[in-house]
Amino acid sequence: MSKPNSTEQVKQPHSVHQDPWAKLRQFTDARIGLGRAGTSLPTSELLRFQLSHAQAIDAVHVPLDVDKLSEQFEQSQVLSPYLPIQRLHSKATDRMEYLQRPDLGRQLDRPSIERLEALNGEAYDLVFVLADGLSSYAISHHAKTFVELFISRLQEEFPKQLKIAPICVVQQGRVAVGDDVCEALNAKQVVLLIGERPGLSSPDSMGLYLTWGAQRGMEDSMRNCISNIRLEGLKYQAAVHKSIYLLNESRRLSLTGVNLKDRSEDSLLETEHTQHFSLTNLS
Repeated sequence: MSKPNSTEQVKQPHSVHQDPWAKLRQFTDARIGLGRAGTSLPTSELLRFQLSHAQAIDAVHVPLDVDKLSEQFEQSQVLSPYLPIQRLHSKATDRMEYLQRPDLGRQLDRPSIERLEALNGEAYDLVFVLADGLSSYAISHHAKTFVELFISRLQEEFPKQLKIAPICVVQQGRVAVGDDVCEALNAKQVVLLIGERPGLSSPDSMGLYLTWGAQRGMEDSMRNCISNIRLEGLKYQAAVHKSIYLLNESRRLSLTGVNLKDRSEDSLLETEHTQHFSLTNLS
């Protein structure tokens, strides 16, 4: 290979120019302050983007491993009274049909309804439903720990008052499929946990929907939603606190939806004020 002569300029690789907004990245997962290499993104940032995109695709298409999920739940003493998991399926027979026909994902198939109706002898106050939704990762990563914390809090606040149905898992399910489960069991309330549509920084975000007296055909305005439950989003403890508040108010008012407001933060502020007042008096 010949060496360049003195009149030729040797091309140097582009160095990465740091963006002045880069320091703000410690506060957000948003893709800001990425810098540049010449007129392009730095290679490292491009690779991170491609990885996030691949994770989002996998979150939608990787099947929920119900066997593994059942093993996780069986290892918990808190959850053992509500097992074995009831394995259910929507009317969407496979993932492609689920993505193309949202209406089928909102309804249980007939064998699932018959399985639940066989359990209908109990007067259940609450049923937990786990649906893969658009991210199986959300349920496999978060559902067991979250439900465990939720039920532990329920046992503290409602000792021997709440009759909780066996935990149900719905494959190829959407939000409204919880209505079919609640109706088939004749339960008063349903808490549905579902994998939310993945973003490029959140492939495993889990959503919660609370519905009072759920039955097929209910409008979404009749539900309360808590979104982005995950380690990098809304923490488990905070989500459980909001959920317990809404569940208490739902039982008191016999409703959910737009007429049930989340004022859980007010109770936290009141507690902090009371503690501050007590400490002030002691001093």
